[in-house]
Amino acid sequence: MKIIAKTYQLKLALAAAFFGLLFTGCKEEIDTSARFTLTEYTVLSYLESDSIFSEYVKLIHQVPVSSQSESTVAQLLSARGKYTCFAPDNQAIQDYLDTLQAKGIISEANWDAFQGHPATLDSVRKIIVLNSIIDGSRNGDLYEISDIEDKEELDELPTANLNDRKIYHTKIKQTDSIFINGVALIDLNNRDIETINGRVHQVHAVIAPSNDTMSDIFRQWIAENKHGFLVASKLILAAGLEDTLSKTRDEVWERLYMTKQIKDLENHPTEPDQPGTMPEHRKYGFTIFAETDDMWETALGKPAEAITVEDVKAFLIEKGAYPGASTDENYKDENNIIYQFITYHILPEKLTRDKLVIHYNEKGYYWQTNGKRYTIPVYEYYTTMGKRRLLKIFESADREGIYLNCFPILRNGRGKYSPEQLNVDDYHESGSYRKLSAGNGQQALFPFDPSAPADMPTDENVGIKINYETEEGANHESLINGCIYPINGFLVYTDNVRNCLAGERIRIDMAAMFPEFINNDIRRPMSYYPYGASFTRAVPVTTTYPYLADCQIEEGTKFYYFGAFGRSWSNYQMDEFNIIGKYEITMRLPPVPTKGHYEIRFGVSAGSNVRSMCQVYFGDNPKYLPAAGIPMDLRMGFMRHRFSDGTHLNSNFGYFSEDDYKAELKLSLEEQDEITKSLRARGFMKGPKYYHCGASTSASLGIECEWVTRRIMVSADMDPDKTYYIRFKNVLNNEQLQFFTDYLEFVSKDVYDNPNEPEDYW
Repeated sequence: MKIIAKTYQLKLALAAAFFGLLFTGCKEEIDTSARFTLTEYTVLSYLESDSIFSEYVKLIHQVPVSSQSESTVAQLLSARGKYTCFAPDNQAIQDYLDTLQAKGIISEANWDAFQGHPATLDSVRKIIVLNSIIDGSRNGDLYEISDIEDKEELDELPTANLNDRKIYHTKIKQTDSIFINGVALIDLNNRDIETINGRVHQVHAVIAPSNDTMSDIFRQWIAENKHGFLVASKLILAAGLEDTLSKTRDEVWERLYMTKQIKDLENHPTEPDQPGTMPEHRKYGFTIFAETDDMWETALGKPAEAITVEDVKAFLIEKGAYPGASTDENYKDENNIIYQFITYHILPEKLTRDKLVIHYNEKGYYWQTNGKRYTIPVYEYYTTMGKRRLLKIFESADREGIYLNCFPILRNGRGKYSPEQLNVDDYHESGSYRKLSAGNGQQALFPFDPSAPADMPTDENVGIKINYETEEGANHESLINGCIYPINGFLVYTDNVRNCLAGERIRIDMAAMFPEFINNDIRRPMSYYPYGASFTRAVPVTTTYPYLADCQIEEGTKFYYFGAFGRSWSNYQMDEFNIIGKYEITMRLPPVPTKGHYEIRFGVSAGSNVRSMCQVYFGDNPKYLPAAGIPMDLRMGFMRHRFSDGTHLNSNFGYFSEDDYKAELKLSLEEQDEITKSLRARGFMKGPKYYHCGASTSASLGIECEWVTRRIMVSADMDPDKTYYIRFKNVLNNEQLQFFTDYLEFVSKDVYDNPNEPEDYW
């Protein structure tokens, strides 16, 4: 009996420690003076009025809003706000206690079983309560059933619950049955209960998201020989990635933030209602695109549980993958073939399905009006883990799904689609693809269908589809720090992939370069931006804390990020870095795909009179970066040079009016190309044709706006095996002027100086 008691106490202690990690947050006191005095129900009074919630009501009176708060959740639900409450009924709570008993966490399925173990009792109460409530007071989010149904299944609701976790829904087709997190059925009748401060939905199970990390789930799958991603799990653990993939958040940042050592920036000078709010957390996240066990079984001819890391290594060697890699058993070595293979599947960002690519203001599309009716292709380039390499994610309206390393020939008004030939310039897919490295239609290194005959030619450049709608798809719903998606082809960084990447213009949104912006809900689809009218976030200088791992921010720099929710600015995807002060920032750049000569371009909207001037430095030694040309004046548009005192000068580019500027777009392509050459000689390019400068599809395109420019900052030989840095330093005395940056472009000489097919205007 003593042994049993000790085992039970140990389980309770472990559970308490496990649950206790979840509940940290900002100090929040409820202003009880703001309680409603009307006779209608608040969320709290409604719950108190119905006996089926009596157990839940007891708990919300006992649970504080956060670990730093003295106010209870009950006080919160009695105050003004917009609260969505997925309230578990009494039976749901009893079922949850039954589950805890079955797991051995408690000896009996009742609250008395927690006597003598207050920490575990406290943790269980918090799980039941904090996961059930979403506070939309800050951003206006209030979830009715119609709002939930409008989202695609498995897409997370944008606003986190009081436990700082996102929840999602599933629906049984042809029925009204909706489940939260796959388990909590929303009652068919007792739903959408409107109160004066929120909505209540009765649920028939406790919402208790798993706290499994990616490492936990891979170990579990291996222990259970679970079919699905068993082979991928073996490769990941063999490569020594277990510790990395177990990380969830930076606890040092948590302590600094909670103890108020991290200070918000003051309101931005040109956005007086926008404080520079520091992120509450510094979370880690990961996305893994993985071949399924079915693929491996077909390719290797044996069941997944029998496939070893050595089997995979032999397969990769046979296929000629990563020819320069070492092939010994030191799989944790960055140069090892297994390490190079599996790390190319992993991104250091948690990309839920709605964040794989960002739809906002591409040509013909605007997020508030188009919904899922997509137009031209949308893409993003991310840097993988391990040896830094580029991975392209692509989605278009011309086919279903999202693809990796897809290289279609787009109807861009060039080559086959130039005015001299088909004269098509709508940027849609043509149905043809870039040629493989050794010629069109050659045998792909890794065919998409492993069962296809060996002599069947496969066009690798169609891309690898992310099969998130399959049974194994979107396995992120149970993981606290990542997503894993099945793919329909073997993902390898081949010579062909590198050459195709080098053969196209690589445009990267600035926020996509830094995982912290993605993992902490700073960069996201703007229609879901979590701060509503307050769209400004901030990043501290590095001496305070190095929040951005790939960015050194010096003292005197005030780094603001504008999400620009609901604005009609002239920005790619509508977000921007807007930095003021005596700024000096050094960024680590993404890798280039192949060795060669590249231009690095800088997207800037010069339509403001408070832009700055900076010196650019570039090189591969961050401690010594030589200057790249003369200072870059961000105040210069194609028609005006705008100054902070409200005056302006006409530019020296020869445009006297916006009509004069736009008239060039009606010239022949040859004439436009000549103008482009003259602008390039000054280090300028017109803005892209790709996106709208405004809040509708009728707004002008970037190329039509004289203030939207691209600057050629750097022209240099670059090597994919080197890491490059770029520094921006203020050269003006006025510290209120803005260093603005929107996106970067990396363009090889084969693209911008191609005599056969000049670079397109998209």
